[in-house]
Amino acid sequence: MSPASTGAPTSVGAVSTVPASDPDTRMTPGGPGYRRMSLALFLAGVATFALLYSTQALLPLISGEFGVPASEASWTVAAATGGLALFVLPMSALSERFGRRTVMTASLAVAVTVGMLVPFAPSLGALVVLRGVQGAALAGLPASATAYLAEEVRPKALVTAIGLFVAGNSVGGMSGRVITGWVAQEWGWRVSVGVIGAVAVGCAVAFRLLLPAPKHFTAGSLRLRVLLGTVRGHLSDPLLRRLYAIGALFMTVFGGVYTVIGYRLTEAPFGLPQGIVGSIFLVYLVGTVSASTAGRLVGRLGRRGALYLAGGTTAAGLLLSLTASLPLVLLGLVLITAGFFAGHAVASSAVSKTATHGRAQASALYQSAYYIGSSVGSTAGALAFHAGGWTGTVGVGLLAVLGVVAITVLGSRAARAAAGGSLVTNAR
Repeated sequence: MSPASTGAPTSVGAVSTVPASDPDTRMTPGGPGYRRMSLALFLAGVATFALLYSTQALLPLISGEFGVPASEASWTVAAATGGLALFVLPMSALSERFGRRTVMTASLAVAVTVGMLVPFAPSLGALVVLRGVQGAALAGLPASATAYLAEEVRPKALVTAIGLFVAGNSVGGMSGRVITGWVAQEWGWRVSVGVIGAVAVGCAVAFRLLLPAPKHFTAGSLRLRVLLGTVRGHLSDPLLRRLYAIGALFMTVFGGVYTVIGYRLTEAPFGLPQGIVGSIFLVYLVGTVSASTAGRLVGRLGRRGALYLAGGTTAAGLLLSLTASLPLVLLGLVLITAGFFAGHAVASSAVSKTATHGRAQASALYQSAYYIGSSVGSTAGALAFHAGGWTGTVGVGLLAVLGVVAITVLGSRAARAAAGGSLVTNAR
């Protein structure tokens, strides 16, 4: 149904729809342009996460150079994710006016340029500022990418397509941390973030060359009143609010765990060198698999069933990570990573399906909540680690998982109540 027929606010750049009488020209797996599109957005995801979290595995070294504790060094991560969270909605509005591909290209260009300046930061304060600017630039990617997919890919293939983009995120996060770990061990953290910047430049160029031009985009205006009306419409939808909260809570767990894990593994009883600690992030490959199979998981268990499974898997991983056995800690990280990426892929694709208008704004609100969760998680996880060690960080994560389960239970009850109301209405 169109926004007009549902009484929904007018979209800032409404998504074009395909009339029933016309052939559906949107992309589908195996069809023209699908592989190029998938590879392009996969590389965009790689660049985004590699840049966004480029300092996370290096926090112990940054702490050592500037003489600051984990809670202060963690701001190099929180500033980047916070900048993204603040600017993702304005960037989504620009993508409605100037096009998804244009905004994504410009965002990557600015982000990689700043990335080449980060190694020369003279102080922790300057490093935090540069990271904040970099995060703000990267804000043009997440919401624009999901909106592009919602417009250019057939609905049945949407979860799989978004899962591939999320898989690119996991590969970027993994490769960035592994590369920085080994490079930093030999040449220091400054050289390592410079290498990540160079890798991101290559991804950005390949992305622009590969991504097909959009065929179903309709430009809109940048009128603030219309934008705010669209945002209010999304925030008044109970299902979208629940999905935003779920994304934020999952990312709170993930941000806290991976901000602090380097400190834990370099300290007693493990005492691992920086290169080995960086290699721990190879477990991100598990996230690549779980994100790309999220569509099949939803097909078997339904959206809420998939979220329960993702939350349970994450909680099990957190509990395992409390042990003093390195193999069990690694298994815990595997479970945390698999649960997080599956939950994120399910929730983000549900947002794109739920929003019938202003999909870029709907996705932007999800991404904003998601990266606010990352900032909160990285800061709260570091503070909890400073106060109570790894047990404190795990406690923060378990509270967040409990929130995911509680929200999903509320969603199940709301769905049953709505179904019961429909039956009563039909009986009448």
